[in-house]
Amino acid sequence: MTIREEAEEREFSYFSPHASFSSRSRGRDRYEPPCDIRTAYQRDRDRILHSKSFRRLKHKTQVFLSPQGDHYRTRLTHTLEVSQLGRTIAKALRLNDDLVDAIALGHDLGHTPFGHSGERALDQVCPCGFAHYEQSVRVVELLEKKGQGLNLTWEVRDGIRNHRTSGTPHTLEGKIVRYCDKIAYINHDIDDAERAGILKEEDIPLEFRKVMGYSTRERLNTLIHDVIRNSLGTNDIVMSPHMETTMQALRRFMFENVYYNPVAKHEEGRAMGLIQTLYEYYERHVEEMPEEYRLLIEEKGEQRERVVCDYISGMTDQYSVQKFTELFVPKSWQI
Repeated sequence: MTIREEAEEREFSYFSPHASFSSRSRGRDRYEPPCDIRTAYQRDRDRILHSKSFRRLKHKTQVFLSPQGDHYRTRLTHTLEVSQLGRTIAKALRLNDDLVDAIALGHDLGHTPFGHSGERALDQVCPCGFAHYEQSVRVVELLEKKGQGLNLTWEVRDGIRNHRTSGTPHTLEGKIVRYCDKIAYINHDIDDAERAGILKEEDIPLEFRKVMGYSTRERLNTLIHDVIRNSLGTNDIVMSPHMETTMQALRRFMFENVYYNPVAKHEEGRAMGLIQTLYEYYERHVEEMPEEYRLLIEEKGEQRERVVCDYISGMTDQYSVQKFTELFVPKSWQI
């Protein structure tokens, strides 16, 4: 018996009957012999960790477009926090924490530079539309490894596609990530907003703090415990109705006071203009994109507009500014 097979057997002796068992995965689009050491979901997690798109997340904006300081979240640190919260819940519920980890680490691979501002910019200008959760799936199915994709299991791809608020994951592990994405960003964005001086703890309505806690640490602890307590022994991942209602109200508060706050978003118009200008340029000059993107059009028959989105959404904040400067700022003006 291989190390992997022993690990798969341990899952049956320890996991909840509602867990996603590695040996029962729906599999990959392209058959591959199983690894002798790692389960299918461990292998998927490792592929995501070693991907180029994962490494680029460290230079992509979370909320603040031009933060003055080293401690603001990036898309990468957000991803790691979602993974940590998700694994905590999965372990407590005896679900497959490797699957949770893989979904969490891959859920934002398709995010644009400049956060949701960049996403809106591409969605407005591209006739095909643009959504980061669909792009994340496209990254792992096609764009990574120069058009080969990562060939991940069905369950990981399903969790990535359905991590959005309106998503409906088909596994409990996917549902955990869907909740943890919101729990993570609401709380770490409060922390960053306080760091930026646009929000104080006392600004959060008292009715929310009485329910969830009076600090980021307390709120995370409360929300995680609520999910575990209400999901334990069931075939679902849920919060208590009152806690879920309170969290959604806090989320709305964050949109009104942070996500649309001019301090956090004072560069948003420029960032969106930059992204849309790059899109319009490369849509007219696809020959100037890297070869791996041109081949998607020439050899795989991919839509021109979609591939331009692939290229731009894969850029980091700095790289998109660099390309814009090269294309549109006279050399004598560049610093």
